[in-house]
Amino acid sequence: MTVDTAQAANRRTLLLVAGFVALVGLIAWPSFVGRMQYARTRAEIAAIRDAASGAELSAVGKLFTTLPRLIGPAVVNVTSQRRVVLVADEIAALRGFTPTRVTDEAVGSGVIIEKDGVIVTNYHVVANSDEIVVTLADGQDFQARLVGADPASDLAVLRIDTPHDLPTAIWGDSDTVEVGEMVWAIGNPFGLDRTLTYGIVSAVGRLGVLDSPYQEFLQTDAAINPGNSGGPLVDVHGRIMGITTAIVGKDYSGIGFAIPSNTARAVSLAILESGYVERGYVGMALRASGPAEFGVLVAAVEPKSPADAAGIRPGDLVVSFDGEPVAEPAALVLHLTRTPIGEQVPLGIVRGGTEAGVTVQVGRRPR
Repeated sequence: MTVDTAQAANRRTLLLVAGFVALVGLIAWPSFVGRMQYARTRAEIAAIRDAASGAELSAVGKLFTTLPRLIGPAVVNVTSQRRVVLVADEIAALRGFTPTRVTDEAVGSGVIIEKDGVIVTNYHVVANSDEIVVTLADGQDFQARLVGADPASDLAVLRIDTPHDLPTAIWGDSDTVEVGEMVWAIGNPFGLDRTLTYGIVSAVGRLGVLDSPYQEFLQTDAAINPGNSGGPLVDVHGRIMGITTAIVGKDYSGIGFAIPSNTARAVSLAILESGYVERGYVGMALRASGPAEFGVLVAAVEPKSPADAAGIRPGDLVVSFDGEPVAEPAALVLHLTRTPIGEQVPLGIVRGGTEAGVTVQVGRRPR
């Protein structure tokens, strides 16, 4: 073998060794990188675990366990019964047969707002009932009487007589609620006593939902199911921010509504004082304006009504209420119903393309 041949053989050997080392490196490198990434991930997990055991998250966990004890004793189960005679039995009764009566039962929730047994719930839970039973958190049952109701806001006030004071919930200020705030719904869905669900406020000031022209709603993604109706929606301090009233669809779909606490409180106080709720009235039929127009269209005016006395005519476009722009009928109705009886309010209108102003005196809505 010549020198050149030997050198060539050595070079081939070195190249083979280098290639082998490179191949091993290529195979081993991902494993090495993976170990490094895994080590970093483990370190991150350990850091998160350390943070999760810190005081702040412990306090959050404590909050979730404290709220049921704080507000739970003031939440009640409301069962209403209505005796119904079947149509076929009514016909049979005319022929001398004794009709068969069946009992229709509705179940909901309520919240104690006064220690002497005053309870707020939804009107639809107790509507047309012959008997109402309230079950306290400790399991005691009491016959309840209906103090008064306001179907327009779906609220009712009950009273029970107990030998001792009852735990109460505290009203919060729903005007301060912001989208994204944490809230908890407490009630008796499907008869499951004092169930706590959690979510956030998804929207505030929802108008024109649930066929209710007289109020706005809080929207939440906290699970609200049949039986929750009438229970409280509370904030992190356990204060009532709303009274849960409805869900969208037949079961939980992430969209529920609650009557704002300021509305529920005002309605309940009015019912306790007079047995009913008075709302402002001007006598206009309203509808949405066209897409090219801003404002609320007056479709009709009731003769001899406050609107008629103010000179408002069908076809007028109401664009402001007391200086505040209004773009939809629900907003204008809400303003009117919240205005004290007898108060004079300036309305901005557009008639025949010309802006004008009228003053209307809010009257008492016929009952």
